[in-house]
Amino acid sequence: MHTTIRAAAAAALALAGLLMAGCAQQGQAQAAASDSAAAPAQTPVQRGQYLVAIMGCSDCHTPGGLGPKPDTARFLGGSDVDFVMPGMGVFSPPNLTPDKATGLGGWTTQQIVTAFTTGKRPDGRILAPAMPWSDFARLTPEDAAAIALYLQSLPAVVHKVPGPAADRPCVPKALQCLVQRE
Repeated sequence: MHTTIRAAAAAALALAGLLMAGCAQQGQAQAAASDSAAAPAQTPVQRGQYLVAIMGCSDCHTPGGLGPKPDTARFLGGSDVDFVMPGMGVFSPPNLTPDKATGLGGWTTQQIVTAFTTGKRPDGRILAPAMPWSDFARLTPEDAAAIALYLQSLPAVVHKVPGPAADRPCVPKALQCLVQRE
């Protein structure tokens, strides 16, 4: 009698184990299916749009981006604020749209990637320290290319911002200050 009870108990445990394993596999399959449904495949341009948004590019590169009313009609069209860096000069965040005269329209995808991941423009000029290119150097090559492709997909905005300029007064002992251009 004890042998029958032990055999029945062993069979019940084995059945319970199989049921639990089956439920776990089904749960994993459902989780995988819901993950793929929750995260549809992105094109590189869509990925670039996402990255530009979370990296805050528009804060500095859109007129009004550092204030309460960004000019969305000139999204990433270059800032209306100057970064004054005592001892270094005055720098204005440039137009990142594909306008050929005032933006990145004459740059290749690789030149754009090189600029924001190494700090060096195609003309050899080094980007101002306010541009966090050293952080962006950690992007994967795929993400960096996606950002460049997204920038190239934007509507061109004609907006010339001043290039680097000589130093001008700032708050005494300031490392950096922002000045609204008039």
